[in-house]
Amino acid sequence: MAHTNAPTGRSIPLAGRGIRLAFVLPALILLGLFFVLPLISVAREAAAENGAAFGRVLRDPVFWQGVKGSLVLGTLAPAFSVVVGFLVALHLSRLSEGVKALALFAISLPLTFSGLVIAYGFILVFGRSGFVTLLLAKLGADPAVVGGFIFSPVGLGLAYSYYLIPRVVLVMLPVLSNFDRSQIAAARSLGAGNITAHLDVLVPQVMPALITAFCLTSAVAIGAYGTALALVGTQVNILPLVLYSKISDAGSDFPAAAAISLLLMGLCCLVVGVAELFRPRRVV
Repeated sequence: MAHTNAPTGRSIPLAGRGIRLAFVLPALILLGLFFVLPLISVAREAAAENGAAFGRVLRDPVFWQGVKGSLVLGTLAPAFSVVVGFLVALHLSRLSEGVKALALFAISLPLTFSGLVIAYGFILVFGRSGFVTLLLAKLGADPAVVGGFIFSPVGLGLAYSYYLIPRVVLVMLPVLSNFDRSQIAAARSLGAGNITAHLDVLVPQVMPALITAFCLTSAVAIGAYGTALALVGTQVNILPLVLYSKISDAGSDFPAAAAISLLLMGLCCLVVGVAELFRPRRVV
């Protein structure tokens, strides 16, 4: 009696593998040219002089002030953005598909602008000669005080929130759209108020998505550069501006700049890695 060895797994034909490789190859080339090779170059620069640049950076109090400033900005601005973005996504999830698509188009527009464009837009609106500042001046407000707000750390956080909130909405909207609202109705029928029902029923179930949105926006805020440079210059110590000071006209310490860039990238990767810890695992 002949026995046939049936395949234990699903094999992929060689032709299918070739097609998949053809689709993946351009992405691998781009990843190698614009991430791996620059990263190797930066790492070699930072490792010059037997890694002495890392020692100079870690002994520099300006670096640690930049870490502190980045962590504060990377916590408060994303926290505000998560709260606002969650409420916006919650409202959008209740709208019809046509209205939701139109609203998402408008909300996503800030993501198409560079940080410098956003910064100059805020200056034109809230600066010392901005539209809102001049309007409030006619009502008796001091233009110097109102116009100086956008150039402060709080104003910088507000400008960051302009492009962080859309990211939160894009993360939270699919989760909230698929939420079973009958659970809220059941909690309301048992005597819970509207806010209590949402806090006790909805928020715990979408908490992993909220943490993911916070970590994503925190990594963006920590690594953002153009908006901070245009609004506050070097008045606020954050890591991207400390890095800029090492290679600007006032400085030329390229090994230290490379070391700071690696540390900054590591910090952002660490923040994103925290989101992975709270990501729900699929049960097979």
